[in-house]
Amino acid sequence: MLGDKLLNYDNLETGFTEYQQDFNIYKMKITRLFKEFAESEKAGGLTLIGCTVISMIIANTFYGNEYTHFWHSALGNQSVEYWINDGLMTIFFLLIGLELEREIYIGELSKIKDALLPIFGAIGGMLIPATIYMYINHGTNFQNGAGIPMATDIAFALGVLSLLGNKVPTSLKVFLTALAVIDDLGAILVIAIFYTKTIIWMNLLIASGIFLGLIVLNRLKIRNLIPYMVGGFAMWYFMLHSGVHATITGVLLAFAVPFGNGDEKSSSYILQHYLHKPVAFLILPLFALANTAIEVNISFQEIITQKYGIGILLGLVVGKPLGIIALTFVAVKLKICKLPSDLNWKMIVGAGCLGGIGFTMSIFITLLAFDEFELQNNSKIVILVASVIAAIIGFVYLLFASKTSRRKLSV
Repeated sequence: MLGDKLLNYDNLETGFTEYQQDFNIYKMKITRLFKEFAESEKAGGLTLIGCTVISMIIANTFYGNEYTHFWHSALGNQSVEYWINDGLMTIFFLLIGLELEREIYIGELSKIKDALLPIFGAIGGMLIPATIYMYINHGTNFQNGAGIPMATDIAFALGVLSLLGNKVPTSLKVFLTALAVIDDLGAILVIAIFYTKTIIWMNLLIASGIFLGLIVLNRLKIRNLIPYMVGGFAMWYFMLHSGVHATITGVLLAFAVPFGNGDEKSSSYILQHYLHKPVAFLILPLFALANTAIEVNISFQEIITQKYGIGILLGLVVGKPLGIIALTFVAVKLKICKLPSDLNWKMIVGAGCLGGIGFTMSIFITLLAFDEFELQNNSKIVILVASVIAAIIGFVYLLFASKTSRRKLSV
């Protein structure tokens, strides 16, 4: 890549100058893509909030029954809600996979030393909430919900962080983004391992064969996106009928699409660029509208007395920040990794609090963990309340932490 180009120059000084110019251009492209991602996620987060509020208001009005019925009405041989959750959300997971791939190759996860901080944060942010939930619900009919408080919603978290503007450093946004992407990968693995019930091996083998075929196309340097999209659709169809959750297809397809050097001409970059807005402003809002049509016909106090309600609430509001802060602190103290120069522990605490915003992935796992509609409905209420609490705590804390930091710098 850039290093190879430097070796081809006879004049080392000229070569180094041009190498530096190429590197700066390359860095600008990566920065622009990250900013584009962050901007779409911020706007997408605010759109999600709006759709959630609208959906809950309609669900609890005179038109609530018709509204709820619409999402459960048949479209083909399944409901509208089903096609959103198992179909359109695959595209969301495709975008997540493309973002993860970019982070691994040329982003925050490309250097193991830099990657370890959000990796440890994500691991802590998954294990501690799940442990808290299991401690409360072990041996009950609700223990299958341990995966619910494990995930962080990127769109909501960045949406809240964006309200602070330039009061927080860019490295905090990058840290939270990397942490949430790794978090999502963990949630995807949890779905694949723990929420797969019956496997139809023939369909799974066909889906695996299609994936291997796409990998071969990648190795042959076929950059045209059409065969990958056609193959991805076929893989999704057989995965859907295999028993493994079909949205896993999105992540697999992301790693089959050629990445190249990650520049604007690469297939991965082009696909990621085109998916940002449809995912942020169509797919996730539809997911929110379909899955937050929640009838609040029971008091929150009644729900929170249930063990699953306590587990979800404590897992997101307490377990998430505790896990993120504890494991990053241990990793830094053991000198496994280090904090970026413009970050301090107050900022990490604030990011940990925002990590408790579960929403999209938490609701998604709820639908897989519980079969009863009432249990799903009540769990969604707890997830929403816990996410709002986490968002408020994180926002207020970071607001005061940033003011304190600025005062210290001005002294």
